[in-house]
Amino acid sequence: MIYLELLLTYLKIGLLGFGGGYAMLSLIEEEVVQKHQWLTMQEFTDIIAMSQMTPGPIGINSATYIGYTVTGSVWGSLLATFAVMLPSFVLVVIISLSFQKMKNNSNIEAIFSGIRPAAVGLIAAAALMLMNEENFIDWWSIALFAFALISTLKKWIHPILTIVIAGVLGYILYI
Repeated sequence: MIYLELLLTYLKIGLLGFGGGYAMLSLIEEEVVQKHQWLTMQEFTDIIAMSQMTPGPIGINSATYIGYTVTGSVWGSLLATFAVMLPSFVLVVIISLSFQKMKNNSNIEAIFSGIRPAAVGLIAAAALMLMNEENFIDWWSIALFAFALISTLKKWIHPILTIVIAGVLGYILYI
């Protein structure tokens, strides 16, 4: 039964998750933590952190980790990953077949003009969701956040090096 629930949940997430992985995080959190209670908020935040550090899209990485965590098997990982990718794959195939006909359509351009700011709002909501009281309450966390934000915006340090430095500092500060 858990496999069917996982399949249906991630098909829903894949179908309704416009705006990419970060925009999907609030929907994933709603389904996985709030509705099904498969994970605690702390576990979800940890999985998202791991998904951000590993190569690949965060939505797919988190589906893989959550599928494994929920079922305890590689099959759960594969199922969740497949389910979250399937709607996008089908949609891309359909769009690519008719893209030449629609690319200058004013109705399609208007739809995407509405989707873009909504996607930015969903990404901002995901960032605020990850800054909950359990994970982001102390001054060291705020300092690490500021360091990562500023070093990335100013291009002082490569993002991968920023993650490594933050991990080392986190280990030192929170051990």
